[in-house]
Amino acid sequence: MLTDIEIAQQADIKPIACIAEKAGILPDELEMYGKYKAKVSSDAWKRVSQNKNGRLILVTAINPTPAGEGKTTTTVGLGEALELLGKKTIIALREPSLGPAMGVKGGAAGGGYSQVIPMEDINLHFTGDMHAITAAHNLLSAMIDNHIHQGNELNININDIVWKRVLDMNDRALRDIVAGLGGNMNGVPRQDGFMITVASEIMAVLCLAENLGDLKERLGRIIVAYDKDGKPVTAADLHADGAMTALLKDALKPNLVQTLNGTPCFMHGGPFANIAHGCNSVQATKLALKLSEYTVTEAGFGADLGAEKFMDIKCRFAGISPDAVVIVATVRALKYNAGIAKSELKEPNVNALKTGMVNLEKHIENMRSFGAPVVVAINRFDTDSEEELCAVADMCAQYGADYALSEVFAKGGAGGVALAEKVIEAAEKNDDGCKFVYDTEDSIKEKIFAIVTQIYGGSGVSYTKKAEKQIKKIEELGLDKIPVCMAKTQYSLSDDASLLGRPSGFTVTVSEVRVSNGAGFIVAQTGNIMTMPGLPKNPAAENIDVDANGKIKGLF
Repeated sequence: MLTDIEIAQQADIKPIACIAEKAGILPDELEMYGKYKAKVSSDAWKRVSQNKNGRLILVTAINPTPAGEGKTTTTVGLGEALELLGKKTIIALREPSLGPAMGVKGGAAGGGYSQVIPMEDINLHFTGDMHAITAAHNLLSAMIDNHIHQGNELNININDIVWKRVLDMNDRALRDIVAGLGGNMNGVPRQDGFMITVASEIMAVLCLAENLGDLKERLGRIIVAYDKDGKPVTAADLHADGAMTALLKDALKPNLVQTLNGTPCFMHGGPFANIAHGCNSVQATKLALKLSEYTVTEAGFGADLGAEKFMDIKCRFAGISPDAVVIVATVRALKYNAGIAKSELKEPNVNALKTGMVNLEKHIENMRSFGAPVVVAINRFDTDSEEELCAVADMCAQYGADYALSEVFAKGGAGGVALAEKVIEAAEKNDDGCKFVYDTEDSIKEKIFAIVTQIYGGSGVSYTKKAEKQIKKIEELGLDKIPVCMAKTQYSLSDDASLLGRPSGFTVTVSEVRVSNGAGFIVAQTGNIMTMPGLPKNPAAENIDVDANGKIKGLF
């Protein structure tokens, strides 16, 4: 079979103006970035904002494994399949980060015959949104250090600066640094560090902002440090919010691209789900809902992370709710959850499969608790035996969940028609709104306990002394009545990546609690979650090249 990039480069890509027309976007509402990608201006929203919403489909998955689940591929293929069934459909995805693209994870534009194109542009610089976020973030960093250098009128405690710098690349050498060395002319020496751009609070702000005014207000209330009296210092205190908004005014506009079969796709924003809320922008999703009969979107990593945050954070802020949830699972990933080594996953093993199914069972229960009907997408691989596929189907039936085989990687939208039919059936009989795990008026510890016990299946929560102190401070500042965003390993329902399947009786340890005041949520960190990844021994970048004609190769 051809590689992803070879398939993408052979596609009959259409001018983006044609895709915009198909989506119902007027020429004057389109801002071109070349022939095949564009941004959509706020004029489109103003024109369609009173339209009735279409149906919203959320695609999530079981906990990710080294074998891969194919969530984005399923999202793209499902969108194409819905179009084949005569439904006007728009897909809404996140943008890839350069760090994983050059590292080990790969891109975020789907795969096989269910991709979003132009995949090279999407996985590299795209329309510059990541660069704009990086620039706005680092402008704020520069203004903090300049303020201290110029006399520190705000009395910032240099040992209590919570705003790191960012870079959209995996670079472990920058995790912890000392800045300001070299004498008085180079600023005040202090400990600092870098995160990857998608971990920036500005990424979360961009994805949750309703409009330009909301963006500026959110940017202004970002807490960057605390003064020597323990009071928060914000971006607005530094008079940085206006310039940051100027850098982000174009990045705020949703990006329009297309699938291999010409289905419109808004690809906008890219927060990771293990350290942030893991969903594409509110603006892109809400615009898609006004323009289509069906909007298909996804949430990052497993349903315990991205989907929980989609419900408890994004839906709560945006006033939306999914009409159906698709949970992607694979035979080999379920066997991995039973403890089968990656090297042995291709071998038929029905007993292991049945053991690992408990992970899927828990995610089905969780998604139902939010009030949405669930459809399981069994993402088929050529190594799956018929006996194994039947066993998954039988167990889904025992759980009372609809299911369908998905073959969109090999067949594109045609391989997702059975899944699309199940999704339509589920969505069109659902009129319930979204239920939440907790009330924002609950205490911070009550909210965390609810997530740990109800979604993860744990028995309790413990807190480090540092976390206890931080919670007390947040409560004293009156910043505690907002949602909680859990920073947790994606590989397990627990905070221990080695606990596969459906662990129980475990206690989650919260090591740090901080407020993302601009985004509007509290981050509770568990375990050792890297906000600046490193490159592997043999990074994907080693295989990427470009020929004399400018044709890129090796990009997946």
